[in-house]
Amino acid sequence: MNDLGAARDILETLIGFDTTSRNSNLALIEWVEAYLDSHGVAHRRVPNADGRKSNLLATIGPDIEGGAVLSGHTDVVPVDGQPWSSDPFKVIERDGRLYGRGTCDMKGFLALALAAVPDIAAARPRRPVHLAFSYDEEIGCLGAPALIEVIRRELPKPAFVVVGEPTDMVAVNGHKGIANFEVTVTGREAHSSQTQQGVSAIMEAVGLMASLKDLAARLEREADPASPFTPKGATLTIGIVHGGTAGNILARECRFMFDLRAPPPLDAQQLLAGFFTEAKALDAALKARAPEAGVTVEMLSNVPGFAPEPDGAAEAFARRLAGDNGPPRAVSFATEAGQFQRAGLSTILCGPGSIAQAHQPDEFVEISQMERGVAFMRRLTEWAASAG
Repeated sequence: MNDLGAARDILETLIGFDTTSRNSNLALIEWVEAYLDSHGVAHRRVPNADGRKSNLLATIGPDIEGGAVLSGHTDVVPVDGQPWSSDPFKVIERDGRLYGRGTCDMKGFLALALAAVPDIAAARPRRPVHLAFSYDEEIGCLGAPALIEVIRRELPKPAFVVVGEPTDMVAVNGHKGIANFEVTVTGREAHSSQTQQGVSAIMEAVGLMASLKDLAARLEREADPASPFTPKGATLTIGIVHGGTAGNILARECRFMFDLRAPPPLDAQQLLAGFFTEAKALDAALKARAPEAGVTVEMLSNVPGFAPEPDGAAEAFARRLAGDNGPPRAVSFATEAGQFQRAGLSTILCGPGSIAQAHQPDEFVEISQMERGVAFMRRLTEWAASAG
């Protein structure tokens, strides 16, 4: 019987695996595989290029169209430097909350889905439930595309995808996309009194960063007042800057990273077209002064936005299972939902916990949220067993 106790036991096991994105997730995947084997559930891996990480895809029920996908990522963000009051990789209960890294984002949902497996299997489902667990979501949704391609190519088409990111167990039908970039400006070192002999990478990078700052201000001014997002428009921030070796040396290199979060249907590449042109022109100008100098712009990730679907089948499905009759909702953080949607699958966000607790020290999920998740999975089991 799927109950909170079963989900909590599984959550404690999942939290015990340190699946920070810089680490392998294979130990967790192996545990999930053994658990699925114990319930006679077929599964397969979709590994990354070097085999150190893997997605996992499993199906409970018949091999037919019209199933539901429960999607979640297995990786978590680092705890480095955060003032945790307890072991982040051990579940601690205090004041109606379960603390631990990933309890909210998003192993709580994975635990709920796995706890439901025995009941779904025992119900002799007439419609399939698919589990789609990914890697490296936290560093740019890098694992999901290969997993989604396998779903698209090899599975009978599912009717719904529920991405269980923390939404307080209500339906969220839209989010912004995110694109991450690293810019490297290379100059030529020289004594700072002899500027004619060198090229300061920092001084040149400042101009590019100023252009991005101007673009950020323009995007804020041009935001659609009717946008459901907060902030309403696209946002651009520079998050990391590295450069220089001493105050009296013209810097040989300056690197900075920025991200652009754009509401659909805005496209990051189009919004940054002017910046790319400026960077290319600066690259040519610097090479004319020093052949080894120049500018490179590398796109690290580009996660599409997630747009509300007219008469969205997945939204209606999740609202019915969650008992959610509230207004339409959108969020500013990015998820894998846009990737599923681009593959032609009706998709919705709905999972336990609040994004306000994600990535924080002493991350937690409310026990009441997990209880609502258990009820969601019970209704999912009833749906899978029904014919209508």
